[in-house]
Amino acid sequence: MLAALALLGLALLGAPLFAIIAAGALFGFHQSGVDLSVVAIEFFRLAEMPVLLAIPLFTFAGYLLSESQAPRRLVRLTQALLGWLPGGLALVSLAACAFFTAFTGASGVTIVAIGALLLPALRQAGYGENFSLGLVTTSGSLGLLFAPALPLILYAVIAQQLGIADAATVENMFLAGVLPGLLMLAPLAAFSIWSARGLPLIPFEAREAGQALREAAWELPLPLVVLGGIYGGWLAVSEAAAATAFYVLLVVVLIRREVPWRELSRVMRESMQMVGGILLILGVSLASTNYLIDAEVPARLFETIRAWVDSRLGFLLLLNVFLLILGTLLDIFSALVLMVPLLLPIALGYDIHPVHLGIIFLANMQIGYFTPPVGLNLFIASYRFEQPILRLYRATLPWFVLLLGAVLVITYWPALSLALIN
Repeated sequence: MLAALALLGLALLGAPLFAIIAAGALFGFHQSGVDLSVVAIEFFRLAEMPVLLAIPLFTFAGYLLSESQAPRRLVRLTQALLGWLPGGLALVSLAACAFFTAFTGASGVTIVAIGALLLPALRQAGYGENFSLGLVTTSGSLGLLFAPALPLILYAVIAQQLGIADAATVENMFLAGVLPGLLMLAPLAAFSIWSARGLPLIPFEAREAGQALREAAWELPLPLVVLGGIYGGWLAVSEAAAATAFYVLLVVVLIRREVPWRELSRVMRESMQMVGGILLILGVSLASTNYLIDAEVPARLFETIRAWVDSRLGFLLLLNVFLLILGTLLDIFSALVLMVPLLLPIALGYDIHPVHLGIIFLANMQIGYFTPPVGLNLFIASYRFEQPILRLYRATLPWFVLLLGAVLVITYWPALSLALIN
């Protein structure tokens, strides 16, 4: 108990998360008389996973895209194709942010990279300031359920390492996220169209659409490389990641020359710093998970919860509340490596499919990013757009309510997540 309190105190004082997890695992194994080399063995076991290569490669590709003019081209293309619809620019914002977040895997990057383009455009088109702020802040996390978003890959890696969820492969997670992701976009699109009533429509111009298509011609094949390669049976996930990284490098650095060679090392360094942090936390977390399993902590936790919550639906409701709170306190990567090893065995005890659990987890974390009072995207948007945080609370409230409704549908309708993989 004293050791746990000491670790909690260190965490509150700002000690690195990986150090806290590693110290907990080492202390637990030491108390149990287990050789401490088991922690190093977990890193070796992690390094043997072929799918792990996908994480740094997709991350590097996403960082390169964010450094290029791809966000501007994407906004122009979607504006040319969708701008003539009622609420067209708002729909453009939703589509562009979802696409970009799927490839960068980080919602804060989307707000910084695309938000600066979209917010002035929305205001100029006649949308209210609260509506525009709420849309841009909310849309920053909308792509986390679409391939090849990094959280989908990370959940699959953790589930596979536990050895109790064979169905939770990267390919299945990519498929499972499609329909829930579209469901989360649908109410936001409807709200955008309703809010834009009375605003003038932008006529469709074939010439502008053609120019936008030609300008974005190099970016358009990216989804085909990832999804077509994987589900066409031509590429494994790690191979699709390598193809994507090579393609983006070729286009951004050699063909378009939007990232000069002298900047390439900086982009690599920044992207790998993020990956290194994730993998370090993942390695020590898996060691900690092994100790928890040996100590039968998940089983005891399941029995405790079972004593209070005896129905599957009740557990899912409790899970929603817990994950929403968790999403405001931790970034999605830390939350995944810390909580999935604990929650997955419990969820299996309630007969919840591991793939469905993954989608529930990510959908809740997606809106946790802008859940008051401390959702991360609220502070990023407040800093980026120089707006008081209380104003962002009010601006994002309608969007939060709509997405919360979508999350409840995803939670209690497992067929939505499992339809494509079945």
